[in-house]
Amino acid sequence: MPDRTDVESGRDAEHHDGRPGSARSGTSNRGFASMDRSRQREIASKGGRAAHQKGTAHEWTADEARVAGRKGGETVSRDREHMAAIGREGGGARSASARRRAVTQRNESVVEDRSRIARAQRGDEAEPGGMAG
Repeated sequence: MPDRTDVESGRDAEHHDGRPGSARSGTSNRGFASMDRSRQREIASKGGRAAHQKGTAHEWTADEARVAGRKGGETVSRDREHMAAIGREGGGARSASARRRAVTQRNESVVEDRSRIARAQRGDEAEPGGMAG
């Protein structure tokens, strides 16, 4: 039988049974930390709802949220590599959006040109969208 330090350090592979939530060999399959993430979220959300019903849940003020957001932003912005990745992603999204707009405008222009040509061929001088009569 393995001694306690072997089990705690995960060196005893006999405890790993391959189920989700038991990926840490040598640990118990009991308790909140051993559950899969979706089950943890389900239980935590029940606690949050109960706290709101009871009236003890924390409600953020605009000032508290602003301060917390600033702290988070400062922390994240220290990671230069992460910020560069965010910038690349934003730039890619912006250029993709611009390309979509350009394609849409070209398509609308082509449709408009075809309509004008068709009206001219029919001898119809009515305005686009108007009722010819």
